[in-house]
Amino acid sequence: MAFDSVLSSKHVCVVGAGPTGLVSARELLREGHSVVVLEQNHDLGGQWLYQDAASATATVHSSVYASLRLNAPRIYMEFTDFMFTPVEGRDTRNFPGHRELFLYLKDFARCFGLNELIRFNTEVVHVGMAAATGKWIVRSRDRRTDDGEFVEEIFDAVVIATGHFSLPRLPKIKGMEEWKRKQLHSHVYRVPEPFQDEVVVVVGGSLSGSEIALELLHVAKEVHISTKHSEIPHKFVKPVAKYAHLLWHQQIELLCEDGTVLFADGSSVVADIILYCTGYSYSFPFLDTKGVIHVDENRIGPLYEHTFPPSLAPSLSFVGIPNKFIIFRFFESQGRWIAQVLSGKRKLPSADEMMKAIEEVERHQELEEPKNFIQVIAELLEYYDRYGDQCDFPHLEDWRKEISLKFFENSINNIETFRDEYIIAIELSCIEISGKPILIVSGHRYKIHIEDTRFIESNVAAIIFPFEEDCM
Repeated sequence: MAFDSVLSSKHVCVVGAGPTGLVSARELLREGHSVVVLEQNHDLGGQWLYQDAASATATVHSSVYASLRLNAPRIYMEFTDFMFTPVEGRDTRNFPGHRELFLYLKDFARCFGLNELIRFNTEVVHVGMAAATGKWIVRSRDRRTDDGEFVEEIFDAVVIATGHFSLPRLPKIKGMEEWKRKQLHSHVYRVPEPFQDEVVVVVGGSLSGSEIALELLHVAKEVHISTKHSEIPHKFVKPVAKYAHLLWHQQIELLCEDGTVLFADGSSVVADIILYCTGYSYSFPFLDTKGVIHVDENRIGPLYEHTFPPSLAPSLSFVGIPNKFIIFRFFESQGRWIAQVLSGKRKLPSADEMMKAIEEVERHQELEEPKNFIQVIAELLEYYDRYGDQCDFPHLEDWRKEISLKFFENSINNIETFRDEYIIAIELSCIEISGKPILIVSGHRYKIHIEDTRFIESNVAAIIFPFEEDCM
């Protein structure tokens, strides 16, 4: 379906008040739309609204654990016109803890008047199209009581911004049902203390798996990491050599009733706990599209540019679906494009053309050769620029891309320390803001007065860190 090309204001429901929902609401407001944000929790933040160990069950939304720090520098977790700068008295690290990002989102919402749009403690239970009108019926309920009141409303458009790190995905392992000891998913992990003196098997070598495993080393008797690799992944080589009670294995082949865990490489261990750090599945249980959109564990589609389902565009859209590497600017560009398409400022291709484009992308992905992590990041950064071209969104600066690749390379080589190691030899670059040059150095922005602009193009052999204060 398509809206009239005349610029117009729509009544839009945004489902979710995390980063994606907040910036989408801001962009919709700027484009002149009427916006209602429905949020199931008592506060905004989505994943970044921490829920402690006492409330950490399979039904909570957040998967954030107590010690979690950002895995990307501040400059990738900020919107274009609201910088994520250190605030005195708070966490000023370049890779701050999760609460600092939550506070940044609170500041963002306050600055742009978004709190007034949000209905908290409101669970969306149904989103479906009214065939006769082409509008969307949204049914929600008050979560504060078991028999909370149901409300039904009509909207011109719905933006789904609920995230996809809340429904644990578990592997299928022989003997899983018969294994009598404790099995958990990292979704409910918060602190290491419950694992004191236990033998723990951590399944999964992604960032959460590796970081939780390293944290458990301080309390557990032994920590065994199991991944799908045939050889030990590079990022585990240093930690395994450093800690005698950290061991790596190939994937689990069998779980035995007596607690024995057998691995594909022939090794085994009698474990007390298995902690699955195996990712999350897409889930939109409230969404009824009569089979138009298909959702499985790791894919939702068809979606044009990860955003619009062709036959329901533009009145239904999704923000934040890609999950390999996300920067907040991409969420912002998605929200802007959606807002402009809804107002008529931008026009989508026909449904047939969008489907053909989706099929072409899928064919290309099937033929692709495997890529390493750094190659994937580089390609995604280029894709985010191309995506932004659809709404004249500014490209990511080259210095940001360079810093990103340096930091992620360092995260593979130094998984324990990459967040706090700032000694990186990179090319100095400089930008001007309000006529004042800003020197860009390894993820930090330091104010510096430069008389000789030829210095801007020079290279540096080494940079000595750390220091946090501005250089005036």
